[in-house]
Amino acid sequence: MKKKVKLILVRHGESEWNKLNLFTGWVDVPLSREGVEEALKAGEKIKNIPIDVIFTSSLIRAQMTLFLAMLGHESHRTPVLQHPAGKMHDWAQNYNQKNLEMTIPVYYSWHLNERMYGELQGLNKQEVKEQYGEEQFKLWRRSYETSPPSGESLKMTSERTWPYFKEHILPFLKEGKNVFVAAHGNSLRAIVMHLENLSKESIVALEIPTGEPLIYTFDGTNFIKDFF
Repeated sequence: MKKKVKLILVRHGESEWNKLNLFTGWVDVPLSREGVEEALKAGEKIKNIPIDVIFTSSLIRAQMTLFLAMLGHESHRTPVLQHPAGKMHDWAQNYNQKNLEMTIPVYYSWHLNERMYGELQGLNKQEVKEQYGEEQFKLWRRSYETSPPSGESLKMTSERTWPYFKEHILPFLKEGKNVFVAAHGNSLRAIVMHLENLSKESIVALEIPTGEPLIYTFDGTNFIKDFF
């Protein structure tokens, strides 16, 4: 029987700035206490799915989520960050082959980071809405092609996230490896848009809850969404 290859997508748990209703973007804030619980609950939902490789962003809230989610995984394998060339890469080598087999490589990249919200970062969403009006607020926050001042649109986010997915993540799936991606609402929406062939009108309405796994079965060509 052909192996059913799985792709697991998880948006990070609630961050400290999610809790405060602030635009976060690339500001590198940690999970809130509730976010920690969400990450652990996400892990419970995927603990029985074998995981061969993990990808995440360069932001701490996504990395915290993946490590917390993996704490209860039935494999008992340890996620280990794989650093790019340099001192951390050279000095972080594991020479114990038996131990190496009990680890899962974790690759991180800014290409999977949240949408960069420019001059809105750190501002309260409700206050921005009151200052600029609901129509402008929705354009900045939800439209596909409109970007906030000095920031990225969802289209721009997709233009860095999807090529990274195709170049670095898809090859593992094609090799029959199960992949776990812990990232952000907008970087994951950019990926889901292509996985499900959604229109730009549909994707702006899609909500990806914090700490809720999205699971797809990959048949070598198509991604079929699983339902719990």
